Amino acid sequence: MKKDTREQLKRSRIGALSLVGEGVLVGAIAGMVVTLYRLALEYADELRGFVIQRAKGHPGTMALWFVILAALATLVYLLLKFEPLIGGSGIPQLEGEITGALEQSWWRVVLAKFAGGLLSMFGGLALGREGPSIQLGAMMGKGTGTILKSSQSRKRFLMTCGASAGLSAAFHAPLAGVLFSLEEVHKNFSVSLLIGVMSSSLTADFLTSLILGEKVVFQIPLTRMISYHEYGYILLLGLVLGVAGAFYNWFTLKCQDFYQRLSFLPGVLKVMIPFALAGVLAFTMPQLLGSGHGLIDALTSKEMALTAMVGILLGRFIFSGLSFGAGVPGGIFFPLLVIGGFIGGVFAKSASLTLGLDPIYLNNFVVLAMAGYFAAIVRAPLTGIILLFEMTGSLGQMLSLSVVSIVAYVVATLLGSEPIYESLLERLLHKRSKENAQVTVKPGEKVISIYAVEADSYLDGANIKDVLWPENTLVVSVQRGNNDIIPSGDTLLVVGDQLMVMTTKEGQLEADTKMRKLCACV
Repeated sequence: MKKDTREQLKRSRIGALSLVGEGVLVGAIAGMVVTLYRLALEYADELRGFVIQRAKGHPGTMALWFVILAALATLVYLLLKFEPLIGGSGIPQLEGEITGALEQSWWRVVLAKFAGGLLSMFGGLALGREGPSIQLGAMMGKGTGTILKSSQSRKRFLMTCGASAGLSAAFHAPLAGVLFSLEEVHKNFSVSLLIGVMSSSLTADFLTSLILGEKVVFQIPLTRMISYHEYGYILLLGLVLGVAGAFYNWFTLKCQDFYQRLSFLPGVLKVMIPFALAGVLAFTMPQLLGSGHGLIDALTSKEMALTAMVGILLGRFIFSGLSFGAGVPGGIFFPLLVIGGFIGGVFAKSASLTLGLDPIYLNNFVVLAMAGYFAAIVRAPLTGIILLFEMTGSLGQMLSLSVVSIVAYVVATLLGSEPIYESLLERLLHKRSKENAQVTVKPGEKVISIYAVEADSYLDGANIKDVLWPENTLVVSVQRGNNDIIPSGDTLLVVGDQLMVMTTKEGQLEADTKMRKLCACV
């Protein structure tokens, strides 16, 4: 029996190494799809700008643009009816599938998400490309696993690899792609998973760089690094961002509630609301349309009055919430970075006028606020720090980025604000349960997950036989350093142990929830 188990563990290690090759394959496929998505969005932005410029001042052409927007909204609505799981950013859907709560049809999601996200961005909605890119990448990972006839556990690994590749290709941020997929999506760490995810992320970034070039996303000039004497301002900024992040999460959910209360309207008319608003803004404040990349360029490359900053911040905040709340395909990742950047700009401008902050630091605070706002909203501070480093190419701000992110994270947590993607997933699952949407699984299908024992957790220092494990769950291996331990009832668990746990597919969600509690610090 022990010999058979050792052989199984040996095959498991060989399988972990093969994940590198599969990670490269998924990275290449997902990276290519997301790169095509980025190119399509860039052409859509250019075409929208051209049409609006030509239509401005011509009532007939302006009216025609509103007709086009109505047609775009109708097409998006039909795509949502075809595949409901393309709504929003797609990250909650991915997290739901990783935990076994959802099951997505990979090819339906890829086709509908690509088209729906493109149509929404062409219409000018204040949405981002990163969420759709992550969902597209993950579904290409799942599709690869399906074609290779991989097990359910392997498909989960490949989806995580695909998610990492999607973010990497979306932002030229391979390290952030790795961290986000582990910190936010998979929420577990193992060496084999890390190596596979890194292979996928680096491959996607390499392909994207070959096609789109190697420029960082934000070209933000930083004249001088912030001195230690100015760190009081950073702590104050972190406090502001923590409060602002909690408010953002509250407002985003309230925008969803607003559309839910419009139950007397047909679904297609609800989708038309943000498109109609985009039409009005197209001829009044066109800078608020789209992802908002140009706004950050304008904020950091030329002098902007405080009143203009506040106006853009408020307009962008409201329009972004109403765009996302409608449930159309599109992310909040990039829009929240833009909003965070303007919070930093307003903070730095106000501090320079009232508190004596040197105006030369404005761009520094824009970058810091992006990272801190992300940490407060998503509750993934490591990803935010590395993401802003890779998106701006600024290595000198790592310490200040870390400080502002930690402060914002702590403040948002103390305010009782739940991480936005967890809140969105909870709402999605509640909605699908009301619609009686069930996940189809094969009876008895097995899934293997890996969990890390944290310090001061329930499992820290416990014998396996003394733990009340979730029902239908079996610990098949304990990895301690480079050693695989065949578990018995007397096996003592310690901090850092990686538990390979097998459960049934139908019981995966319940088992995953309980295992996370057992492994987490109490």
